[in-house]
Order: sequence, then structure tokens, then C-alpha cells
Amino acid sequence: MLELQWPWMLLAAPLPWLVYRFANPATRASGAALRVPFYRGLADIVGEHSKHQQTLKRWQTLTPWLIWVLLVLATSKPVWLGEPVQIEGSGRDLMMAVDLSGSMEIGDMELKGKSVDRLVVTKHVLTDFIERRKGDRLGLILFGTQAYLQAPLTFDLKTIGTLMDESEIGMAGNKTAIGDALGLAVKHLRKRPQDSRVLILLTDGANTAGEITPIQAAKLAAQENIRIYSIGLGADEMIQPGFFGSSIGARRINPSADLDEKTLKDIAELTGGQYFRAKNTEELEKIYDELDKLEPVKQEEESFRPSIALFYWPLALALILSLLIATMRAFPEAALVQPGRNRQ
Repeated sequence: MLELQWPWMLLAAPLPWLVYRFANPATRASGAALRVPFYRGLADIVGEHSKHQQTLKRWQTLTPWLIWVLLVLATSKPVWLGEPVQIEGSGRDLMMAVDLSGSMEIGDMELKGKSVDRLVVTKHVLTDFIERRKGDRLGLILFGTQAYLQAPLTFDLKTIGTLMDESEIGMAGNKTAIGDALGLAVKHLRKRPQDSRVLILLTDGANTAGEITPIQAAKLAAQENIRIYSIGLGADEMIQPGFFGSSIGARRINPSADLDEKTLKDIAELTGGQYFRAKNTEELEKIYDELDKLEPVKQEEESFRPSIALFYWPLALALILSLLIATMRAFPEAALVQPGRNRQ
């Protein structure tokens, strides 16, 4: 169906007539005139009183009014509305908080037989996880010394994946503000339906920065019915090479010694979520597979009607008529019929 989004603009249609009807006409200075005694006969020769010229004058008078009406119609934003389309009404509001602190560059992970750092594995697993989230709103928080909302909750999964893939270690600082990341997530999730608020927290360390502690933020999340699923990332054992990269002097270390598992467990327990421990790529993939099984919560169904803008049609027609009038005024002889040319 046809609809005018700004129908009140049609009130401007009679404006030129009102100006013409009630405004005082501009005065013209009278000049000298040349009296031609044989003017009537001359007029008959050039045909100024012909029916063609009268029709032409009438057309030139009405066309500006038509142009004005077309411009007003274009301004009223006409659109063609299609049939209603239903949007999937079930899904969750998932906010992902990902640690980008300096410790994420530790190369204690393995991907396709190659040793890689923790962020590379995180990106690899999250890319597949994000692609499977059709029907859910996803948001992305990146945190280090500070926490930043990289993307608000949206159905645009492609953009979320791109932003995650473009993230770099240290871009938010080298420390770890877990509490601030949780607080930022609470701020944005609290606006969504209560039964669909979920936060997935991934970190490899302990809270070393920020204005709020993780436990304080978790209590706020619990008050807002936000479930937090925390993931502790990092291997338990790693061989540190010796001098000049040789095996001489090599020793086994625990690269996850700084991981605060107790706090992560408490965060999950306070909010009704769950804590997961990922020591390698395979375990991290299994964790996200488990998170993938979260039951969707039904929300109100939404619908929209696709619309096609039509304003350019009256606008284009007004432009064509304007160009035609301008051409006729620039070359008036082209619009006149001169019967004298055909006389022998």
C-alpha cells in the first residue's frame, strides 16, 4: 500500500496561491512605449493570437503550479509498504567480555599443530561460536586496564565477528579490569528482558585494575538477573626454553599461576552461571559447545513491513518540467508555430 510518512507537508500545497491571492504585486516602473499603427496586422502575421500560442501560455502558467505540487508530494516522503514480515521472536541477549591484557600473548596454546598465543585461539573459537548465534543478540566488551564496549547488543553477527577478529593484545591496556568489564556488561544488559540476560566472561588472569571488584560487580549482576558464565583460559604446564632457545636449562612452569579461579567460580555461583576451565584449544571449543546449548527465552514477536521510497518519482518529474520550462524560455522561437514560413 502507498503511505505518506510526512503527510502534514501537504498543507504547504496552497501556499503559492495564498501568496498570489493576498500579497501585493510588485510594482513595475513604466517606461517609454513605441506606438506601432500597423501592430494588429503585424500580430496577425506572427500568429500571437493563434490558438497554439494561447494553449502554450496556459500550459506555461499551470506548469509551475504542477511543479510545486510535485515538490510538496516528494517532501511528504511517499513510500510503498510491502506485506508484514515476522522476525524470529526467540533468542538470548549474550554479552561477551574478552580479556586483551598482556598475558593473553603467552604462547601456551596449540592450533592445528602450531604453537600460538591465547588470543589467537580465542578468536578461532569465538568466530565459530558467533556464527552459530543466529536469533540471538550479541554484544562485545574488550577489556584490559580499562573496559570498552566494542559493540552493543545487535543481530549483526558479521560485524561482531569482524570486531573480534580485529582486536589486538594490549589495545585496552596491559592490566586486567575484570570488575569494570562486568559492571559495563550489567549496565547494558539490564535494559533487556530479565530471562534472557547472559554474560560470557573469558580471562586468563586476576583482577589487577579498575574501580570495582569482580565480586561487587557480580552481586550487581545477580540483582539484575544476569547469569555469568566465566571461563579461565591457560595451560597448566609449559616448557620454558633455556639459553638461546635450547633445551639446556629448560624448565617446566605454570603459565596460569596468576589465574584467579576462586574469584571466577564465585562470580558464576553468585549469578547462577557456571565456571569453566580451558587448558587447551579442544577444551575451549567444548566449553562454547556447552554454552551453545543454553535454552532460548521467548520474547515478544516483532514484525516489520519492508518499504520502498518513492519520493524520487515526483522529484524527477518536477525536475524534468523545470528543465522544459527553462528551455522554452531560453529558446521561445522553438515553441512558436510560424505559419509564414510555409507560405510560397
